[in-house]
Amino acid sequence: MSFNDVFKSSFLESVTEFSAVDTLIGLLFALVIGLFILMIYKKVFAGIMYSTGFGMSLVGLTLVTTLVIMAVTSNVVLSLGMVGALSIVRFRTAIKEPMEIVFLFWALAVGIVVGAGIIPLAVIGSIVIGLILVVFASRKYDKTPYILIVNCSDEKAEKSAAELIDKAVEKHIVKSKTVNAGGIELTMEIRVKTAETEFVNRLNDISGVNGATLVTFNGEYMA
Repeated sequence: MSFNDVFKSSFLESVTEFSAVDTLIGLLFALVIGLFILMIYKKVFAGIMYSTGFGMSLVGLTLVTTLVIMAVTSNVVLSLGMVGALSIVRFRTAIKEPMEIVFLFWALAVGIVVGAGIIPLAVIGSIVIGLILVVFASRKYDKTPYILIVNCSDEKAEKSAAELIDKAVEKHIVKSKTVNAGGIELTMEIRVKTAETEFVNRLNDISGVNGATLVTFNGEYMA
């Protein structure tokens, strides 16, 4: 087999028509929408430590998915091979927040739609999804939940602490109670009436209360 025969193989002949202009247009729209997704993610992010890597991965995921779908839609044989190749990929990155899954699927969906050439659907759909997320993220459905831990030396101190908590907070429920030789430890889920937490100081002033700890808790609560 000569050197020229290698370049006349059926592999090169199976390559379909390629348009650099269409590819650049698709990647440009994917980049713009990916940056829009990143902007919405920053807008609705409710945590403290923002992950720059995850934010940029949304843009990269949109671009890569667009490129893959463009290749798949141009060749049926390539699409079958791509399915087999992607089936062996395993992602080990842990998802910290449920909302991160929404943005990951959003970026994937945009990449698929843009890669398929349905750019208006990707643009309109992204605008609608972004507006809905911003509206829902700006609304506060409940007050900030806290976990309160109170260490009492006896039942009298426990009763006094419970009465003060009942007056100071809007809602509370005992999550756990530990009794040992050192005293009583109460762990309570509470929702405060206001942002002020001075009642914790008053708890510590009660005779028999050895300490009180208040921590915020970002969990799921049923109303």
